[in-house]
Amino acid sequence: MALSGEQWVIAYNDHEATIVAVGGGVRSYSYRGRPIVMSYGDEELAPGWSGHMLAPWPNRVRDGKYSYDGTDYQLPVNEIETNTSLHGFVAWAEWNAVDVTETSVTLECRLPARLGYPWTLHLRTRWSIGPGGLRAAHTVSNPGHKTAPFGFGTHSYLIPGSLERIDEATLHVPAAKKLKLDKQSIPVGSGEADFGDPTVLKDLVIDDCYGELKRGSDGKAEVRLADPVSGQAVTVWMDESFPWVHIYTADGLDGERKRGSVAIEPTTCPPNALATGEDLVELSPSEAWFGVWGIRPE
Repeated sequence: MALSGEQWVIAYNDHEATIVAVGGGVRSYSYRGRPIVMSYGDEELAPGWSGHMLAPWPNRVRDGKYSYDGTDYQLPVNEIETNTSLHGFVAWAEWNAVDVTETSVTLECRLPARLGYPWTLHLRTRWSIGPGGLRAAHTVSNPGHKTAPFGFGTHSYLIPGSLERIDEATLHVPAAKKLKLDKQSIPVGSGEADFGDPTVLKDLVIDDCYGELKRGSDGKAEVRLADPVSGQAVTVWMDESFPWVHIYTADGLDGERKRGSVAIEPTTCPPNALATGEDLVELSPSEAWFGVWGIRPE
């Protein structure tokens, strides 16, 4: 079996995606034979959290420390260079399929309470594919007896077209605010966002979080990565359940993957939200949170 566990291929006309059990995410997605997301092999761990679901928090928590309802908690620190707790627990958990069709697969994951995070969550993701591309619909519910704080995010790396490197690609992020990050990649303020107009990436190194997203009449915000050479592009859209998006230019990946794609990560909250409470979702017992996002190749 692959290191990413059981996998399911879903397809519609020229669209095909592979969804995996480990991380509950997308391992590959192609349109008319060209790759839309960065993929990886059977004997590889997902590089850079590729395609994984991020919960009960996305991004980083400073020193792994936070307080909630008058109690202090300590999370495992898993990014040594920044001394932070990164991307939650479910990214490396095994998700189980509860419904499978030719064009969709629904996965579930139960996150048990543990030291540092004493709440139980039940997560469900329905991946579906159709004429509009790949769609992910997420539900997170609280089966416990106490209110549970959490955040949610995703981590797919997008490929704009035929470019080997992203330097010639253009990026458009419809945001009004960009967070200022310190040496631990933790927010210490905010400023005016860049990429409000399509901008050539050149040698820019990006690992930043954007908020105050501008949305269409349907409530969706759209981040677009384009290849001006081939005219191909890919858009990541997200509904109002995701008020933030993190952008990462894959400079930390190895070999040919370095700067070969851009991670476009819809998130419910900014970094360090467990500690600051900013846009933190608080689920009452028996309550559920719901969010939808997708990838649309052009």
